[in-house]
Amino acid sequence: MNRIAKLLAVAAMSLAATVHAADPAAAKADPAKGETLYGQGAADRNVPACASCHGANGNSPAGANPSLAGQNAAYLHKQLVNFAAGKDRQNAIMTPYAKALSDQEMRDIAAYLEKQKPKLNSAKNPKTVELGQKIFRGGIAAKGVPACAACHGATGAGIPNQYPRIGGQWAEYTEAQLVAFRSGARHNNVPMAQIAAKMSDAEIKAVSDYIAGVR
Repeated sequence: MNRIAKLLAVAAMSLAATVHAADPAAAKADPAKGETLYGQGAADRNVPACASCHGANGNSPAGANPSLAGQNAAYLHKQLVNFAAGKDRQNAIMTPYAKALSDQEMRDIAAYLEKQKPKLNSAKNPKTVELGQKIFRGGIAAKGVPACAACHGATGAGIPNQYPRIGGQWAEYTEAQLVAFRSGARHNNVPMAQIAAKMSDAEIKAVSDYIAGVR
């Protein structure tokens, strides 16, 4: 088995336990309650409306905050759990808000967002499109970097309960996360940290920009 195949196998195994645990509870999630929490927050716990940063229906108005519309519910739930734990994924804004939510509320919000239609972005730098496309579609064989499409799909839509949607995401956000994986600032996904560690700034920037236009 070559290096890339091994890396993809590790990625699949690392997600299997989370998916298995999430399935039963996810079926009980209430998107209607999630919509209320997303749009209004929880004033009694000083939790603001998620929409204030992530936009109406989960479509963020700026690259500093990710668009969440159409994102896989299991993935969203896992990120909120990680933020709440404040260990594998830390964020000065998200950690206290996530801690104030119950696990059921996290699932409800995730279920609501999964049902929303994403407004896709587009690639902006014509000079790096070719490199970005090459990495997304074919990876970087010389460095053992697998194609993004191998896990996230040809359109970047991801695979429900396995891999997150990345297509159409803000380039700035995708770039920031890859850099965080590479530096170790974000370490809630071992395979992604291993992949990002092999990528240069130019490669990360190019593929992030290309991903913004994938649909």
